[in-house]
Amino acid sequence: MAAMSFRVSAITLDLDDTLWPFAPIGARIERVLDDWLRRHCPRTAERFPVLRMRALREQVFAERRDLAHDFSQLRRLSLQRAMELSGDDPAHADTAFEVFYAERNRVEFYADAEAALARLAARVPVAAVSNGNADLATIGIDHHFAFSLGAREHGAAKPEASIFHAACERLGLAPAAVLHVGDHADLDVVGAHRAGLRSCWLNRPDERGDIAPWPHAEPRPDLEFATLTALADWLDASLPATSSPALPATAPPPESCPT
Repeated sequence: MAAMSFRVSAITLDLDDTLWPFAPIGARIERVLDDWLRRHCPRTAERFPVLRMRALREQVFAERRDLAHDFSQLRRLSLQRAMELSGDDPAHADTAFEVFYAERNRVEFYADAEAALARLAARVPVAAVSNGNADLATIGIDHHFAFSLGAREHGAAKPEASIFHAACERLGLAPAAVLHVGDHADLDVVGAHRAGLRSCWLNRPDERGDIAPWPHAEPRPDLEFATLTALADWLDASLPATSSPALPATAPPPESCPT
């Protein structure tokens, strides 16, 4: 789609599958947790090998829709359930979660992501808005963000309008002045549109190099790019050379929080 021209005062940015692919992280988490369970909770490892543990986790997620915004707690509950059903001490779930969380924050960025993120953050304030539980400080990119707002912290997940509005309020800006960028058509683009933000669909090509078509008749994203570099190029062309990334005076001071 052709790039529109409009003024952007700040960006809210998705994390998983926007800055880094999540599938390799998820696969590695399963392998590392299985290895840890074999050494520390062998009955759990025997009863719940990787595929059965995945099925149990999905079952717990389905049962606890009230915690849909809190992946960390859902993961803990899944581990506790597995240990209880296997006859292991469920107190081990806390240590198992630490193993999970260390792996969760070992990310491999898309090739363009870090440089493009730095370019975006040099032009306008950037805030992370994520349903996941990545820790930007642990990953080492928190200095690029004005703040991070996670679904767990907020109490509701994308595509709920409230999480987008909360981010705009912290930025001190009206939703129409903020561009939300993410990979998910519904959670990111449609959610942002319904909340009154501008939207950018980051539609990276798949392993075969194919670009997915936009799945809805309406609404459509304001922008669509295959790389974060292309978005940074668009922003550079859209803003005056003297544009500063300073937050508005009404916004709170920058901080970093887990997402």
